[in-house]
Amino acid sequence: MAEFDYDVLVIGAGPGGYVAAIRAAQLGLKTACAESRETLGGTCLNVGCIPSKALLHASELYDEAANGVLAKLGVKIDKMSLDLPTMQGQRIDAVKGLTGGIEFLFKKNKVTWLKGLASFTGANTVEIAGETVTAKNIVIATGSSVTPLPGVTVDNAGGKIVDSTGALELDKVPGHLVVVGGGVIGLELGSVWKRLGAKVTVVEYLDQILPGMDGEVRKEANKIFRKQGFEYRLGTKVTGAEAHKKGVTLTVEPAAGGEAEKIEADVVLVSIGRRPNTDGLGLDKIGLELNARGQIETDHEFGTKVPGVWAIGDVIPGPMLAHKAEDEGIAVAENIAGLTGIVNHAIIPSVVYTKPEIAGVGLTEEAAKERGAIKVGKFPMMANSRAKTNHEPDGFVKIIADAETDKVLGVWIIAVPAGTMIAQAAQAMEFGASSEDIAYTCHAHPTHSEAIKEAAMAVTGKPIHM
Repeated sequence: MAEFDYDVLVIGAGPGGYVAAIRAAQLGLKTACAESRETLGGTCLNVGCIPSKALLHASELYDEAANGVLAKLGVKIDKMSLDLPTMQGQRIDAVKGLTGGIEFLFKKNKVTWLKGLASFTGANTVEIAGETVTAKNIVIATGSSVTPLPGVTVDNAGGKIVDSTGALELDKVPGHLVVVGGGVIGLELGSVWKRLGAKVTVVEYLDQILPGMDGEVRKEANKIFRKQGFEYRLGTKVTGAEAHKKGVTLTVEPAAGGEAEKIEADVVLVSIGRRPNTDGLGLDKIGLELNARGQIETDHEFGTKVPGVWAIGDVIPGPMLAHKAEDEGIAVAENIAGLTGIVNHAIIPSVVYTKPEIAGVGLTEEAAKERGAIKVGKFPMMANSRAKTNHEPDGFVKIIADAETDKVLGVWIIAVPAGTMIAQAAQAMEFGASSEDIAYTCHAHPTHSEAIKEAAMAVTGKPIHM
């Protein structure tokens, strides 16, 4: 009789968890994955990354038709209207297809789906739906959930004070949407409803949107979104929210202190960040403490201080990004199997899926300057032939390189396809590329990616098209 039920048990079937489970099974390990949600894929696939992109794409097409963009290209639409139920329906279909795809992959790779919440009862033992399951290795991949805002109670069912999940499922376009938090999620979802006709006000505690991103990118994004009709209340703190029959009364005051005032809204979206999901795991039963940020600390192989217990994704330090969790899922499975699984956390791209998109990888200009002398090359999208032809002039590409070695330290992009363009930069940096390496790599013409080549040439002051 086997000592354990499984070689590997993964707790959580989000991007990190399901990838870890599949990779472990591919490596010949008997694998199970515990997930309490009715469908696989975690927050990202069910109520996050994927459904939001479905609405972002649909709302972009609506905006192009409704606000004359297509007409300027000779595409005349005499009559059009918003069919929100159909738009929401295609979002639901996208999620259904992809969650079903993961279930198929589990079956294909012989990963057992254990349905229910898992809680440790010992280092190699968990309880799931009243049953005891043992595993030689247990991977914690429970993801994260919305950070609550003191004084504000989210009620997605009520549809007035919502989090990101509720904002995806609104059944009508709000007259006035107030987004609390000027980060990635708030700006993406705010973009959806702005394009569909809502007035959108962003209330941000800091003096600028998109905290953590390159300073020049933050300022340019602010300007672009203002041009699109976003209103901002920067340096502003939310102290309370009261839902009533007509909407929500939000109470705000200056972040630095000052007189309070009221903002009336139809819907308030609370989007101030996310926190690790560790409640109910029974970590105390195995002597595993959390750090000051509520995260599980791991070594470079993703092992915790408890032998046989591993952790990846949003529950450990680092950016809360699906692709970071996926890479860690592959790496932890390979480490468990005795191989060498590595994630270069210095080169993890981040993307804001607004229009234009915003993407970055590596160091910001501010962070790079703190480390030593740098060179910066910048190229505007308005000088890029493909962007100009497509009437997409907003944004730029910015490359930051070491002044002495020319090694690329960071790349920041604002462009319609920035999320796709950033992959080239990440791969170049993974191979230790210099700006000269990028500058002398032939790029297809006409493409948006030529702006990366030109920005690299600008590092040494020699772009061609400006």
